[in-house]
This record gives sequence, structure tokens and C-alpha cells, in this order.
Amino acid sequence: MSDSALDAAGSSLPLSPPRTAATSRAPGEARVDSAGKEHVIDAMRGFAALLVAYFHCRQVAWVGMQAFHQSVGHAFSLSAIAAYLTFPIAWGSAGVPIFFVISGYCIHRGGALRLASNPAYRLDTLNFWVRRFARIYPVLLAALLLTFALDWYSLQLPPVSHKIREIGLHAFLVNLLSLQGVAGKTYGSNGALWTLSLEVQFYAIYPLLFALRRRIGMTSVLAIVAVVNVVSAYVLERHDIQFFTSYWFSWTLGAWIADARASSTSGPSQTRSSLWLYVLAAGFIVLGCVAFHFGQYGAFQLWALGFAFYLYKALERPNGARRATFGMRLLSRFGDFSFSLYLIHLPIFVLLSSLLFRSSLQMSIWPSFGYMLVAVPVAYVFYRLVELPAMKWSASFKPKTARVSK
Repeated sequence: MSDSALDAAGSSLPLSPPRTAATSRAPGEARVDSAGKEHVIDAMRGFAALLVAYFHCRQVAWVGMQAFHQSVGHAFSLSAIAAYLTFPIAWGSAGVPIFFVISGYCIHRGGALRLASNPAYRLDTLNFWVRRFARIYPVLLAALLLTFALDWYSLQLPPVSHKIREIGLHAFLVNLLSLQGVAGKTYGSNGALWTLSLEVQFYAIYPLLFALRRRIGMTSVLAIVAVVNVVSAYVLERHDIQFFTSYWFSWTLGAWIADARASSTSGPSQTRSSLWLYVLAAGFIVLGCVAFHFGQYGAFQLWALGFAFYLYKALERPNGARRATFGMRLLSRFGDFSFSLYLIHLPIFVLLSSLLFRSSLQMSIWPSFGYMLVAVPVAYVFYRLVELPAMKWSASFKPKTARVSK
């Protein structure tokens, strides 16, 4: 999961610096602060969060396409048409590699811009880790407590949903320490938390990636990570051990894009890349959908490549030159609280299913739409009450001036 509303410096809140402070900063710092938010990033984040949320929603609320088709056949009522139109959501887990690519881009963007202005720039590792901790852990703790409360209530309504796993102290601590996938399973019904442990591991290892970038360049780093990714997939992933090394390539793709965009911005104007990047993006995404039939892991890698091609091309024009369509602006609004939506949607769906249908899957598709209409506003409230304060706390640790070691 990537953070919402990351500014160009990699902080967690898009706060504009005071005018007097901006004028007193070095040119490289001013460039970082002026980069601002990327609407395409927020829109992709919003799209990914809604895609993953509804993908899980259909699993919790609906019988599935095969059972539905066997029951309804070729009868085309309004309900049947609505159900068939949700068919692409079968590939809804594609939202996860979108998050990984975006996360790598957002986390490295500030450092990439500073390196482009000053190759001697060094990452303040301790400050980076403190800001990441302040950004992630208050929200995670609140999400785990909410999951416990909702799952406890769901457990009082038998038959119990098979989505609910262990909600004891051990499982709670495993997820609080972001060890799910290595030392235990995800907490309760909140299966979406499997990606958060990977994100925390990405953040923990980022200073090493940054140091390697300074020494050998991001393209060489990407090549090394690709090899590590393949080895890890063979050694760990095939044994159902989910460690960051098995998904590191998708995250580093985003960091590579940030580095490439920073270099092209700081250097002389370059010829815009071909529209064939969009063709390649579409091709890898389609290949990922085909590969999904044989396994999710391989599909993830192909989807990550496809979304990386798309993101690189979409970021090509300067931010001011890109016109945000109504759809992009709408998705950007969802992108603002996508982290909250991702963290709490599943226990909400499970509770609704337990309350309304005693956890039985429904033939009608309409309840799934209703579940989303509940989860989205609840996630927005969670964002306002929990995530925004965490963002402000994280931003308070942001250095006022760049620390450059020579």
C-alpha cells in the first residue's frame, strides 16, 4: 500500500511551506517543494483502492460469476446485466501492484529530485524511518482495533464467516509488527493486510536502495533487484512465505520512474517518448490477466510492468500542462483516503454479511453495491479521525532544511 497525499519530498502531508521558508531554501529544496501533488498518482491510487475493495466485496457478498451464470443462464434482467458487467473485477487484485509501483515512486521522488540537484545528497535514514513509523503505525493500530471490534461482533452471529481468522493477542502482535506472511497470518477477517507488511519492509530497506542508487545508478539497482526478485520467488514465494524480496521489483520500478523523471526534469529537454508505451502498458496488463488463470504471483509481476509503463508515460507532461478530467478529479478524491479504505474495508464487509445474511453468499449482485456505499463513507470518517492526525504527526518530523553530507 502506498501512502495517500505524499508530497514531492516524500512526507505524508501535502502542506505548502511558508513563503519565507521557501525563499530561504537551497534551489534543490525549492524544486522539491514546488513539485506538488501529481493528480495522476492520486487518481491511480483511488482507482486501485476501489478496485481491490470491490474485488473483496464480491467475494464476501456474492456467489460468483460461475454459480450466477449456472443459475441465471442467458436471462437478461437488470440484475443479471449489472452482475455480468462486474466481470472485469475478477482481476481486481491488480490493484496491489498498482499500489507497489506508486509507493516506490512516491517514496523515492523527493530523494530523486534532491539527487538530481545535488549528487552529494545523503538520505537522513533515522528521520526517514521516524516519519514512516509516525505515518503508518497509528493508522495500523487503529485499523487492527477496529478489525477486532467488528470481527468480535461478527463472531456472535453464527454461522461464522470463513473469512475470519484468529483475533487473539498473538495474531494481533504479528500484524502490529508487520510480520504477517512470515511469522503468522493476517489478522481476523482483514486479509488485505498481507501487503502492509511488505510495505513496511520496503521502507526498512529503502536506505540501502538509496545508497546503492548513489553508487551505481538506479538502472543497475533495478537489475539487481530483478535478480533478487526471481530468486526470492523460487526460494520463498513458492513455499507461501511472503517477504518483500519477492515483490521488490514492482516497488523499485516506481522508484526507477521517480529517478528517471527527476533526471529528465533537471536536464535539457528531451523528446517525448512514443505512445507505444501505452501499447506496452496495455499488452502487459492483458498478459497479466491471462497469467492470472495460472497463478496470482506471475500476474502481479506482469501487471506491475504494465502499470509502470503507463505511469511513466502519464507523468511525461509537466503537472500544470495535464488537464485533470472529471473522472481523474473524482478518483483523486478517493485517492486521498485510499489507505484508510484499504485498511478497513474487509471487516466492514464481513460484518455486513453476518448481520444481513448470516454470512451466506447472495445470488443478487445488488448487496455488494450496498456494502460499498457503507464502506466508503466509513473509510472517509476513519481517514479524518485517524489518518489525517497521523499524517500531521509524520509531517512534524520533516527536516526544515536539507541535510547534505559531503
